[in-house]
Amino acid sequence: MLSVRSPRRRPVPVLLGVLVTLSVAAALLWQPLFPRDERPSGSVTLSTGVTTGVYARYGQLLRGQLAHDAPGLDMTLTPSVGSVQNIRRLVDGEADFAIATADSIAAYRAGGGEGADRLRACARLYDDYLQLVVPADSPVRTTAELAGLRVGVGQDGSGVQLVTRELLGAAGLDMDRDVTAFRQGINDMPRMLEAGRLDAFFWSGGLPTSAVTRLASRLDIRLVPLGDLLPALTDRGPHSEFYRAAVMPPDAYPAIAGSDVVDTIAVANLLVTTESSDDAITEQITRSVINGRDQIGQEVHAAQRVDLRTAIYTRPLQLHPGARDYYRSVKS
Repeated sequence: MLSVRSPRRRPVPVLLGVLVTLSVAAALLWQPLFPRDERPSGSVTLSTGVTTGVYARYGQLLRGQLAHDAPGLDMTLTPSVGSVQNIRRLVDGEADFAIATADSIAAYRAGGGEGADRLRACARLYDDYLQLVVPADSPVRTTAELAGLRVGVGQDGSGVQLVTRELLGAAGLDMDRDVTAFRQGINDMPRMLEAGRLDAFFWSGGLPTSAVTRLASRLDIRLVPLGDLLPALTDRGPHSEFYRAAVMPPDAYPAIAGSDVVDTIAVANLLVTTESSDDAITEQITRSVINGRDQIGQEVHAAQRVDLRTAIYTRPLQLHPGARDYYRSVKS
């Protein structure tokens, strides 16, 4: 007769050990599917521009996108008079990020500005369009015809004033001698033109600029073409290479009666930081710039042109390592 042997039982501790080992292995295999939230947190300051300009609105919309993408990262917006002040705030440590035009950055570097070597870029954003606004019945048809007139040239420390000086120079005029220069910003110049205290004003901004839109609803105005100045403009220093020919479409300011395509000049805006900016935070903010393109572009129309192909062209600045990490991560 064959004897039947009972199966050998494993000791309970051994079984428990096997179960624990399997559980750990399963957890390790499962972990990549559900990574912990590594989005950066903290607070940063973005220096924008005047409250009625496109810089300020872009900053508001970018902050909203960032709040969606990285809820733990808080962005404080600080208004400014424009690009030149924004650059100074970065190098002085008063802001972590800022928007500035490429020509303003190049001029600051060429002039040996303190801390210029520490500036880095996150992205090329959208173009500013140079605008010369006059009453519709003004005899001014060219920039040269501003000689002897009262002209709004932008505030001290603004990119507007920098490029206005160059535009006037390209037309053969000296801003300090040949026109009566009013160093006012877009918050004041439209009201002054409407009140007859200015004959014309220059503005450099994205399309449309809300202050110009509102002015056109109250006063018949006209945009003077500036495209003819480009050949002379490009010979006025290392920063002038960042100006390019552009056209303002008729629908930029629908309230301007008889509006037509206007030949003008454009310059790129960059989102700028410094080399000491945290890599993870810079990567996240760069990501939000691209993620928010469509939503931001609904209000800042020029921002619709922001994409991965153009954002990386940030001359005259190198990309910040955090921004470079982002572009590499999404490169197809």
